[in-house]
Amino acid sequence: MSQLTIGQLAKRFGLRTSALRYYEEQGLLIPDGRTEAGYRLYGPKAERTLRFIQQAQRLGFSLADIGAMLHGLEQETLSDRDVVTIAERRFLDLERRLTELLVLRHEMESFISELDRVALPESTPSAHVFDRVTGQVCTHLPGQVKAQSILDWLFEQTHCALGISDAQALLDVLRGQHVHVWQEDSAYHILVVSADPAVHAAVEHLAHIEQSCDAHPSPYTYDHPEGFLLVANGENAFILARLFLALEQESPIT
Repeated sequence: MSQLTIGQLAKRFGLRTSALRYYEEQGLLIPDGRTEAGYRLYGPKAERTLRFIQQAQRLGFSLADIGAMLHGLEQETLSDRDVVTIAERRFLDLERRLTELLVLRHEMESFISELDRVALPESTPSAHVFDRVTGQVCTHLPGQVKAQSILDWLFEQTHCALGISDAQALLDVLRGQHVHVWQEDSAYHILVVSADPAVHAAVEHLAHIEQSCDAHPSPYTYDHPEGFLLVANGENAFILARLFLALEQESPIT
């Protein structure tokens, strides 16, 4: 297999070259060598390492943990118990953060319900807002929001271009597809794990629709060794991440 330049490797994994240089500074990714002009060259081992880094980051492992695991794998000193210990520590951290969010959500639900209980006059525009929000809070548990509801909310709040009529056809293609979603800096990376050309076309179409959207910076796509990668930036990018997570939990259209 031919070696790749830093630009080629970054493009293959949907990353900036600065990210690869940072991994090198942290001792996580080592180039096989350099060209006569001084450009970094990477072989299959670097690709395997980068795939491991991305998978570990999706699970929320810190770069320190990832470095320890990579070093242990390289030196063959990493035991199964070591991996479990690191994973358990990360799991407890996630549970701690999730509990904080669930408690905050519970308090917000109580606050909105109390406002709704006050029974503002029907002529008050805020009364309709409270009714709608209270209904959403009381009927949806975390992770159970329907993809179409997210799409409707997205259009209502931001007038996002995905609210156009043919977006439903995209949801039908993407529904039930396995995804990996992780955050890097301010961007959400959404990896749709599939080799199906129809899925690829749907992801590309979604990105194309978003090119005309003023709600957030246009997402861009990459071919990825595991499927198709969509990268979304900006304040509202989290909604696209929620959309794909919801789609994964829904049954495909047959």
